[in-house]
Amino acid sequence: MTSEQIFVGSYTTQEGGGDGIGFGTATGLRVAAESANPSFLAFSADRRYLYATNELDAGRVSAFAVGDSGTLEFLNHQPTGGAHPCHLAVDPSGRFVLSANYGSGSIAIHPIKADGSLGDPTQILERDGDGPNQERQEGPHAHQVTFDPSGSFAFDIDLGADSVHVSTLSKEGRLEAVSRLQVHPGAGPRHLAFHPGGAAAYLINELDSTLIVCSFAEGELAVVQTLSTRPEGAEGDNFPAEVLVSADGRFVYGSNRGDDTIAVFAIGADGLEAKLVQTIGSGGTWPRHLAFSEDGNHLYAANERSDTIAVFTIDQSSGALTATGTPLSWPKPVCVLPL
Repeated sequence: MTSEQIFVGSYTTQEGGGDGIGFGTATGLRVAAESANPSFLAFSADRRYLYATNELDAGRVSAFAVGDSGTLEFLNHQPTGGAHPCHLAVDPSGRFVLSANYGSGSIAIHPIKADGSLGDPTQILERDGDGPNQERQEGPHAHQVTFDPSGSFAFDIDLGADSVHVSTLSKEGRLEAVSRLQVHPGAGPRHLAFHPGGAAAYLINELDSTLIVCSFAEGELAVVQTLSTRPEGAEGDNFPAEVLVSADGRFVYGSNRGDDTIAVFAIGADGLEAKLVQTIGSGGTWPRHLAFSEDGNHLYAANERSDTIAVFTIDQSSGALTATGTPLSWPKPVCVLPL
């Protein structure tokens, strides 16, 4: 069992929800700061500041100063100009926070001030498009903003329009279009993670339980392989959520909500081939988020509907997961951020 300290994002407005951002270790958590639906968390590069989405109808992003022993001092919040922001990222230059508004399908960009607080948005970028799933894809639904390992390109993933937008981020804090990957209809792409070499990426799809292996070169993603996140014969509804790549690029991990499992994929030497090698129970119900420990030896699974965070050891040779200890209790956990 790992003893490192973690912050935990959660839902507070759901029935049985908590009060805000949690802090502690795998042996216990406390409220570090009250905040409404802080569903995704990210640090500044120097970890002096923490940023949280406030996943509300009138979306916000909040800034906190990180003190000793996990104390959080609220600095300010800014509107995201859209509904239900569910993901954010600090750009590699450390100058901007980018947020994905799931409900309205837009991307918000806020400058980071010298004191860590957030300025007025430099851009609210509206996306468009839809998909064949009439219930989930009636319009754009931005679900993630991330960057490639070089920091040269930004990616926003649109579940509603089956798209990944590739952009550059200007010094003025505006996304400038480079390319767009259109994946197969009804996939519902949710999150993207890169191979450390930068020439391959892995896109997990919420609506059809697939993982897409992509090549990446000169600002363009291309589909190389598509495979299931579930073992053969799996039945019932399932909605993958998070995808992670090991630091050595040999393994990819994805969460299955419905099956309530974590899928482990072995990755080929060039990063462009994946094979499902393990599925293991997530230690709870509805594993929305996965995160590695800082040393890469453990994996956290935030099980939203069972109010638990499970911890797994990672076999460094095979990539296989083994559950360890008793899952940690926390109301509606949906993001784990190791300190």
